[in-house]
Amino acid sequence: MQEIMNQGDIAFPHLGIYISDLPKSFTVFGFTVAFYGCIIGLGILGGVLMAVYMAKKTGQNPDIYWDFAIYAIVFSIIGARLYYVAFMWDHYKDDLLSIFYTRQGGLAIYGAVIAAFITAVVYCKVKKVNALLLIDTGVAGLILGQAIGRWGNFMNREVFGEYTDSFLAMRLPEAAVRANDISESIRAHMAAGTNYVQVHPTFLYESLWNFLILALIIVYTKHKRFDGEIMLLYLAGYGVGRYFIEGIRTDTLFIPGTTLPVSQVLAAVMVVVAVASDVIVRLRLKKKQGAA
Repeated sequence: MQEIMNQGDIAFPHLGIYISDLPKSFTVFGFTVAFYGCIIGLGILGGVLMAVYMAKKTGQNPDIYWDFAIYAIVFSIIGARLYYVAFMWDHYKDDLLSIFYTRQGGLAIYGAVIAAFITAVVYCKVKKVNALLLIDTGVAGLILGQAIGRWGNFMNREVFGEYTDSFLAMRLPEAAVRANDISESIRAHMAAGTNYVQVHPTFLYESLWNFLILALIIVYTKHKRFDGEIMLLYLAGYGVGRYFIEGIRTDTLFIPGTTLPVSQVLAAVMVVVAVASDVIVRLRLKKKQGAA
């Protein structure tokens, strides 16, 4: 592996992978199109198609999910941006117009998840649809969209962790990443005569973990015992992975006035709530069956 990297290069030294001059965008008829946006769009499309597939598989009307997707996409993007801006307020407060500049990232997935769940509840109340069933079906699409969307972070050279020399270690040119994302530990491990950082590819960890959760959701859906159980599986499963991955990221958002990563705290809360809720519902079902 070369010691001096070009700004567009990305390498995985222990895997023997070296990608040269990978651009962040491309031009179509004079317009610059960011790969980040394309991948997010692909994740959204894949997520909707997965939800529709799960609806058909479970005997539901897929048109409901096409209709719901219109509202969910709009409000999820808004929620993702608001969540990020809320916990990075010092960065935006003096230039409010920059809140609308999303081409370089700045979307927090938990904000999208929260907005999607709220949208689902409101939508189902208006349309008189079973909210728990809709969410059970929709989370398969949500987790697939997250798994695909993380590769947008790869193209942006963001969402990476602390220094590592592990099997999956990733090298990025220092000039290609945000200075604030380079921790003291990462800088301390930058060898003399080199211009790159070597880090955990946490975007990859989360993408792979999300694909695993998706597989579990697909397999377990036909065995679920009550509406809402797949939702709880998603909340607990994604929460466990996010809790540990968030702990090694260098771009984490903090609860104002503390050193607590907000998404790590939220992940832990979601895991506890999801597991406790599942246990309580199962005990109630067992009690009912026993009484019968």
